[in-house]
Amino acid sequence: MARPLPEEMTVVEITRPGPPDVLRPARRPVPRPRAGDALIRVAAAGVNYPDLLQRQGRYPPPPGAPDIPGLEVAGEVVAVGEDTPTAGVGERVCALVAGGGYAEYCLAPAPQCLPVPKGLDDVAAAAIPETFFTVWANVFERGGLKSGETLLVHGGAGGIGTTAIQLGRAFGARVFATAGSPEKCTVCESLGAEKAIDYRREDFVAVIRELTGGRGVDVILDILGGEELPRNIECLAVEGRLLQIAFLKGAQAQIDLTPMLHRRLTLTGSTLRPRPVEEKAAIAWALKGSVWPMLEHGTVRPLVHQTFPLAKAAEAHRLMESRGHVGKIVLTV
Repeated sequence: MARPLPEEMTVVEITRPGPPDVLRPARRPVPRPRAGDALIRVAAAGVNYPDLLQRQGRYPPPPGAPDIPGLEVAGEVVAVGEDTPTAGVGERVCALVAGGGYAEYCLAPAPQCLPVPKGLDDVAAAAIPETFFTVWANVFERGGLKSGETLLVHGGAGGIGTTAIQLGRAFGARVFATAGSPEKCTVCESLGAEKAIDYRREDFVAVIRELTGGRGVDVILDILGGEELPRNIECLAVEGRLLQIAFLKGAQAQIDLTPMLHRRLTLTGSTLRPRPVEEKAAIAWALKGSVWPMLEHGTVRPLVHQTFPLAKAAEAHRLMESRGHVGKIVLTV
């Protein structure tokens, strides 16, 4: 150990599956890093939709992960395990973790730690890992989005959406988005969306058809699923790719496979949390080389809607469930 550590820390526990009130502060032992781990004194932790699912009992942590929620943190490395050269004691980092972020100290695999981009504080840094890792892995690696192509982002005003809009635009794509109010549509367009579609007032299929001259879009990043799946397929151009990362409208859908054959479409999806460290490390390396310079120059930025103290994690969850936020919600420690 590089310095003495306290024996205990404050965490936020899920006392039982249920509504936000089941989140309660508690005391737990401070974890000690094993080989390959970095121990981070947490300054801020991002709040994400999977945290809500875990609280409801619908998304258990993968084997070996803490039962404490929280998938991304920022802070100072205070200790490392043996043979851990990629994260040094005293460094300010942000990290993707499989759990444990709602705490004063959090273990992270060292390859999943990245330096806090120059010019950003810990709150902004804590809003980066989950969304930027997810967007990069899906839109650019699985979806192969290229400069000059078209991208449709559903849920454009959320953490994933605001990230996808900015990165798509920064890499030369023509970006469209959907959002649930005129105010949210305005934010999406300010971030680089050519057109944000208010899905409560407009049919996104018809709007996309008009905006693309009937061609459709090359890539769709979707969080809806369910009844929207066949409508998304209608929006895809020849060789189009539909990237499914959530299913807020249900995990079941019935589709006509004919368009998939005629237009050579690809339907794919992924989850990030259970993937092995080696795969997440490769995403981290790609982000550091391709996206970190953009963060440091202000070309793209995490959008933080509101912060809450760690002890008020339940209030943060209520806000996320209300869908009244734009961008990210962050807990401060």
